[in-house]
Order: sequence, then structure tokens, then C-alpha cells
Amino acid sequence: MGLNEAKLAAAVAAFTLDTDELQAAAAAFRYDIERGLEGNTESTLPLLPTYLGLPTGEEQGEYLALDFGGTNVRVLRLRLLGHGNFTTLAKAAAPLRVSGQYDYTGSSATATELFDFIAGQIDAALDGDHQTPYRLGHTFSFPSSQKDLRDARLLHWTKEFATSGVEGAYVNALLQEALLRRGIGNVQPTAVINDTVAVLLSAAYERGDTYIGSIYATGQNNCYLESYGEQRPAMILNMESGNFGKLLPNAYDLQLDAGSEKPGRQRLEKMVSGRYLGALFTLAMEDIQGRPLSSSFTSQDMAVLLSDAAAGAEALQRLFGISFSAAEAAALQPLAAAILRRSARLVAAAYTGILWHRAGSGPIVPQQIAIDGSVYEKMPLVQETLTQAMKELLAEDAAKVQLRLAAGGSGLGAALAAAMCKEQ
Repeated sequence: MGLNEAKLAAAVAAFTLDTDELQAAAAAFRYDIERGLEGNTESTLPLLPTYLGLPTGEEQGEYLALDFGGTNVRVLRLRLLGHGNFTTLAKAAAPLRVSGQYDYTGSSATATELFDFIAGQIDAALDGDHQTPYRLGHTFSFPSSQKDLRDARLLHWTKEFATSGVEGAYVNALLQEALLRRGIGNVQPTAVINDTVAVLLSAAYERGDTYIGSIYATGQNNCYLESYGEQRPAMILNMESGNFGKLLPNAYDLQLDAGSEKPGRQRLEKMVSGRYLGALFTLAMEDIQGRPLSSSFTSQDMAVLLSDAAAGAEALQRLFGISFSAAEAAALQPLAAAILRRSARLVAAAYTGILWHRAGSGPIVPQQIAIDGSVYEKMPLVQETLTQAMKELLAEDAAKVQLRLAAGGSGLGAALAAAMCKEQ
């Protein structure tokens, strides 16, 4: 096939972030936190209130948890036992889109259809029990505004969702209506949180020295506990940090943004999240090839390419319809690596901006950052790059910060939110 080596080298350079650029991104992130708290519209971080602090660790009882954050929905029936312990009593899960059968994520689907489908999954987790009262916590992982913990109004879809009739509506109200249509009057949706908040709650339930929660998967977002000093009680803020916009996009970022569902929005997310990493690789490949390709890489394909050049060559040939040798696939590994490393370095800059803000003029205290998501957990190079970038940014203070995988926190966090709502 033959690769244009000059264009390949230029593409790798376009995704390379040096220490000065990393420091600038972290400082800009901190700046937007502090301007956002002042209500300054110059900030690109929404800093949405959640009306929740951290759990005490004493929360107990039986609750339902709905996890709606991507193209799969999951419902759990959990028993909280206190001190980080819980048992799963029942679960149900299903994709919102099955090719050739149904798609509740596209613009042709309605809010009623979407939430009726979700109510069916709740019914499955109940095993048909329409008598026992349950409080339901709802992890809803899209930009929303809240006046209290009990419900949230969807501001706008992200992750290429376009279901009609949901934007501008209150999601727990839509869910409650769907439950009643199905005859499930014993379930009361009582709390809505973001998945980042769920991760933070679940980790803090076990370890009280956790103040930052993060999702690093299909999407990328962070939350943290804002202390407010003596002004008012501490509260977790959902940052919707995927919208952070004070970054310097390269030509491929701009091309991806122009063709996305929401041009001009979610700048950071489009540079770091699993939903877009493979698309960035594909755009760079089209530039290197000098012509459009027949298909698109995914983040999983990038993992294959980085792990095994021969398997990567097969994936390239299958997706792009062009013959690749193992040597040519190996030559493309630095491009995939550069895209992933930039992703991890920008996420590290966001974490550091939060740490700097929380520390203020004082020292960074020992703490954990709870992270959930397939990119952090499974993608090559990500964990080690993130750790190294934190060392670049924090120097000796990096030893005080432990990055902790908090897998599956969305369900437990939703149940905890329902329990904490009961306590309010």
C-alpha cells in the first residue's frame, strides 16, 4: 500500500502535547472552575449543582438503581450494607439500539418509546413485583440542570443521541409516567445524578478521602466536592467538563467537530473520549492516504493495532478495504499511540486543575481520584501516560494523589443517591 511518511510524521506531531502545553491546559481548567463559580460566562465549565455531599458510609437498605449513560441501560436491585458493602439482588440490561431491529437513540424515536423501553427493564429487575415500595436512584449521564436532587432537565443530548421530546424535559417525570403506564406504581424515582457523581459516591462510600470522580469511557466528564468554605454546605458539582473549550484543536479535531452532531460543543470530550478516538485516527489516515476511507476505526480497533501489528493489519484491511502489511500497521502504531497519549495527558490536566483549585493557597492533601470507564481500564498506554502526566504537572505532590479504578460505580452510586435523598 505504501504510507506517506511525511504526512504520517506530521499527524503524529499534531497529536503530541509537550509539558508547557500540558501546564497551560491545567491552568486554563483551574481558571474556568474559578470563573464558573463566580458566575462568569467566560467559563466553559457549567459546574452543575447536584444537591448532594459525600455519603457518610452508614447508608443501608434496599434500592433500585437505573444506569442510563450510553447505548446500554442497566437496572440493579441492591441492598446497601454500610461501610462500602452491598449485595446485588437482581439486574437487567439491554442495548438501546440493535441494528435492523430498533433504535431508541435516533431522532425518529420518541421520549415515550425510549422511557417505555427503560420501564420494561425496571420491571425485569423487579421480577414482576408491583407491590413492594422502592426508591429508585437514576444515573443519567447527559448535561442536565437541576433545582433539587429529585429530577433533572436534559439541556442537550451528547454522545450522538438525538431521541426527540427529551431535550428540555425532566427525565424522572418521563420515567415516572412510563412506569405508571406499565402498572409499576410501587417504584418512586427519587434522585437523579450524573455518572461521574455516581462514581464519586460509590468510591467515597468505601473511602472517605475521595473528592474527585471521573468517567473516562465513551464520554469523559469529572465531578468534585466543592467546599464553599463557611458560606454553605459542601456540594458535589457535576462539571460537564467534556465541554471545556480552552484548548488548541488541530486540523483533525476541527474536521471531526464540523461533522459531529453538535459542532462547537464538547471540545475536550471530542479530543479525549472513546467515542471519538477512532474517528480521529480515521481522519488522520484519510489525510495520510490522500483519499476518503470506506469505514471508520474505533477505539477498540486502536487497541488491537497497538497490541499486535499483524492483527492490526487485518483490522485496517477489513475496515478500510485496502491491503496493509504487518510492517505498515506497525508504522501506524505511533499515530494511534499519539492520539491515546494526548487523550490521557489532557485528562490529567483536567484532574490537576481540580486539585489546584481545591487546594487553593494551601497544600494538596492526600486523596484518591475515582475513575470508571473502558478507556481508562482497558486501553493501552492510558493508565501509565495519565500517571506520568500527573507527575509532570504536580512534581512531588503527585505522590499524594492515587488514581483508583472504581469500576461499576454508576449503579451503586445511584442507589446511594436514593438512600441519601431519603435522609434529606
